[in-house]
Amino acid sequence: MKYRPISFLLTGLIFAVLSTFFISHTPPLATPKPNIVFIFADDLGWGDLSSYGATDLKTPHIDSLLRAGLRFTNFYANSPVCSPSRAALLSGRWPEAVGVPGVIRDDLADSWGYLAPGPLLPNDLQKAGYHTALVGKWHLGLEPENAPNERGFQEFYGFLGDMMDDYYTKRRNGHNFMRHNRQVIDPPGHATDVFTEGAIRYVNSRKNNPKPFFLYLAYNAPHNPLQPPAEWLDRVKKREPTIDPTRAKLVALIEHLDDNIGRLLATLKANRQLENTLIVFTSDNGGWEPAKANNGPYRAFKGTMYEGGIRIPAGVVWAGHIQPGRVSDERGQLSDWMPTFLELAGQQATTPVDGKSLVPVLLTNQPDAQKLETLRQRPLFYIRREGNDAFKGLTTQAVRLGDWKLLQPSPFSPFELYNLKDDPKETTDLAKQEKAKANELTRLLMNHIQQGGAVPWQKRK
Repeated sequence: MKYRPISFLLTGLIFAVLSTFFISHTPPLATPKPNIVFIFADDLGWGDLSSYGATDLKTPHIDSLLRAGLRFTNFYANSPVCSPSRAALLSGRWPEAVGVPGVIRDDLADSWGYLAPGPLLPNDLQKAGYHTALVGKWHLGLEPENAPNERGFQEFYGFLGDMMDDYYTKRRNGHNFMRHNRQVIDPPGHATDVFTEGAIRYVNSRKNNPKPFFLYLAYNAPHNPLQPPAEWLDRVKKREPTIDPTRAKLVALIEHLDDNIGRLLATLKANRQLENTLIVFTSDNGGWEPAKANNGPYRAFKGTMYEGGIRIPAGVVWAGHIQPGRVSDERGQLSDWMPTFLELAGQQATTPVDGKSLVPVLLTNQPDAQKLETLRQRPLFYIRREGNDAFKGLTTQAVRLGDWKLLQPSPFSPFELYNLKDDPKETTDLAKQEKAKANELTRLLMNHIQQGGAVPWQKRK
């Protein structure tokens, strides 16, 4: 059956019901471990949600989700581009430590990573008794050994490659990378709808199963091409008659994504799975400049080491366990989710991790000042390796320590130093005035580069 967008009235009703459920309902634990649903947007800018200040778009379902739990204002990707962020999320490591410093592509001459062997988050969650599923975008390798089913996901319904050239044909450079487990598939419809329907089928299949599940739902929206369904674009143009035409397409793509997330939340509620499901919503990096993305007050866009490239929207909800309505400026990174989920699942990681558990931030009934201080004082690292004339196969790096951030705009540029507390928009480079601080962060970064350099990022022959 072809999906038709629900009306504004129905959207409002679902929004109200979900808000009431999340905020007021405090159920007993249905299982000793929560189901985990991780919703990953692609290239969603920090300011491209109404809950983060956008005034020209409406994202009621995501906003409801974020109000129902903890919303972060100071959360980061591990990279300003896609593959390294996904590698960090699923490994809990710095992305170069698992061989993914840059974007993995189907064109091997322009591919800058090879996911290293070893257990990932879904492998460890299986050990904790979880059933694991990926619906949506993989983008961590096309090699048979690096397909999702070989890397810990028991169920896979989605896209192996990087970006789609068309949301309806779902092809990349003429290749069909859509798979259901190991079978090539060609489902009709807009990719955002197709992935939502796959996620709904999955949670319905787990409805009466007492075993907890982990659903990694990785949308490719709102990544270019900016191709929302026509009716969604028409709606935005009528509501915002003066909006830039490119911006209108991005807004419509985001609002269509929001509506689909509302469909999944409604299904979880109807199945009573919402009562013991921890849900995270975030993005893989900042918004893309040519799409007219909104990265809030922060400088620059996707692909850069400035805040607009790496600071991302993020929130987490777990009814009865995470106090609703909280806003936190604690610093976190995508690599922190793996140790967080494993701690909640009562499972030790089977390999070392670089991320830190966010449980001391999430569960206010278990405060631990020492752990919070450890989170605040640790350095956060960022990386991007790339080809073309701008990079020539080299990397850009950044490190944040406390309020200070050292970054390199390109491999051929001097490092710049900013105090983000005093200068969150990164307008004043202090590298020459604060030489001692610049040297301290440089030493941290040099040591980090040495460690990452020990890991190959190309497949060994």
